[in-house]
Amino acid sequence: MYAYDTVSAAVSELKKRGYSMDFNLKAIRLICHEDKFDINDFEIVEVLSFQRFRPADEAVVYASESSKGQKVCWSMAMLTSDAMSAEMAKKLHVHKN
Repeated sequence: MYAYDTVSAAVSELKKRGYSMDFNLKAIRLICHEDKFDINDFEIVEVLSFQRFRPADEAVVYASESSKGQKVCWSMAMLTSDAMSAEMAKKLHVHKN
């Protein structure tokens, strides 16, 4: 298991390990340019949590692999949930613990 001091250090190291695509989470899918992965098109392989003194500064970095073998990573604030579907929240929560 890897440990990093900052979100940017984690993302940088994941990119060195082949997680070259940086995706954004949207409701029920991950999106990067024209690439879109629905909830069943990727599996989470690593979760890195960053807890700080202020809840607004807490974040999670996810490393995932798509069904096509693409390695993707993305980060989000722990408090973010507005644009997330219940299915996506469940998938992320299972891997967070």
